[in-house]
Amino acid sequence: MKTLRTLALALILALIAPLASAAAMSDYLENKLLDFLVRGQAFTPPATVYYALATTTGSDSACGTEVSGGSYARVAVTSSLANWAGTQAAGSTAASSGTGGTTSNNTTVTFPAPTANWGSVTEYCVFDASTSGNLLWRTALTTPKTINNGDAGPSFAAGAATFQIDN
Repeated sequence: MKTLRTLALALILALIAPLASAAAMSDYLENKLLDFLVRGQAFTPPATVYYALATTTGSDSACGTEVSGGSYARVAVTSSLANWAGTQAAGSTAASSGTGGTTSNNTTVTFPAPTANWGSVTEYCVFDASTSGNLLWRTALTTPKTINNGDAGPSFAAGAATFQIDN
């Protein structure tokens, strides 16, 4: 039992550490994980997560201003080993192991082609629902991207959306 508690505490400390690449786990997710791991509260992880694009910078409690209109929609990614790489590298379908505490998308995430100007996208966020829902994490883009009517649907290549919960 002591080993299980020690493992749970180590996991919590890793989970609440800052994420790499200016990514941030949301307050909602941090609290849910803490409640689940050490307070015995139920938590059911989402079967699907939804990528969203934002034109302003958000916070740990809210995504920035999400794009709307012009055929915009969040993109669904099923939670599975096939869709998320373990700590090894993009394309890996093995469960996470080792000391990296990192995952990334295994497949390309492509948004619909815009039929109106979406503006300058500065971050992407991940939610547990296709509309509204709870923010899970958010990441600033390295370089903002202006998305206009007629552009190809913006996408993240496999391995481009990386989240690290260690270090």
